Amino acid sequence: MATISQFNLFPSMIFSSTPKHPRFASKPVFLSLNSIKAARNPVEKLQLWSRESVRGRPVFRVRSVDDDEEPISEGASVVAVAEEEEKKPEKDAEIESLKKALVDSFYGTDRGLRATSETRAEVVELITQLEAKNPTPAPTEALTLLNGKWILAYTSFPGLFPLLSRSPMLVKVEEISQIIDSENFTVQNSVLLSGPLATSSISTNAKFEVRSPKRVQIKFEEGIIGTPQLTDSIVFPENVEFLGQKFDLTPFKGLLTSVQDTASSVAKTISSQPPFKFSFSNSNAESWLLTTYLDEDLRISRGDAGSVFVLIKEGSSLLKP
Repeated sequence: MATISQFNLFPSMIFSSTPKHPRFASKPVFLSLNSIKAARNPVEKLQLWSRESVRGRPVFRVRSVDDDEEPISEGASVVAVAEEEEKKPEKDAEIESLKKALVDSFYGTDRGLRATSETRAEVVELITQLEAKNPTPAPTEALTLLNGKWILAYTSFPGLFPLLSRSPMLVKVEEISQIIDSENFTVQNSVLLSGPLATSSISTNAKFEVRSPKRVQIKFEEGIIGTPQLTDSIVFPENVEFLGQKFDLTPFKGLLTSVQDTASSVAKTISSQPPFKFSFSNSNAESWLLTTYLDEDLRISRGDAGSVFVLIKEGSSLLKP
């Protein structure tokens, strides 16, 4: 990356009017008319005039300042730093306010699935403002901030909408997360599903490579379908209401207890099975991700086709309702 000094061959120039030698300084000369004898010829007159004029002329020196040298005005630099430090708390407060407004705008959108056009426009505006104030201009050079588990709070990626909208009946998407291991350069994307009788997960494991200060290339290696974890105790109600009528289930208590015991036995059998794994082998298993905002608890990334992902760090106060 080019620096300012590379474009400015001479960052600054100093002009000094101090004579090189003090004794050559111009001083008023008072001589009596009788003390000067007439010159014998015009050449002598010219020499006399030349010597006096040269002595009275100030000497100018021009020199360039190297990048390693200290600034000319040290006081001005100190003032500039002090002003910047004074503005920092104000800037931090503005960022925190924008982050809170962004997270509040996600309410009721189901991670972006049910967001209205007005809400989407508001989200885009808040994201743009935060990106302009990004405290981490080179996220891939701050891998410690990227490291850890991130919870998806909002996305405009259409590829996730079928998962969010077409889940089987009574099955709910509890969480969509991403775990980044910056030491091993791995990424794990996970979707946690829950139902009345079991919970399960679908995840993908990938490797990533740093391609620029903001961009990483991701290559997916394998997918994992987790073993369903069935509930080992099912509690049946004593009565149910249907079409305004209550039905007593007490006579069926013995049958329901038998069903409960069977479910418990099935739960133990299925839970002991290993998860199902499958590998990715085609070129479609690659993607890229551009991080446009990053701090300790919020990350904004952009993917293929301009899709936006807003993720919050696990344990952040932004996750609290």
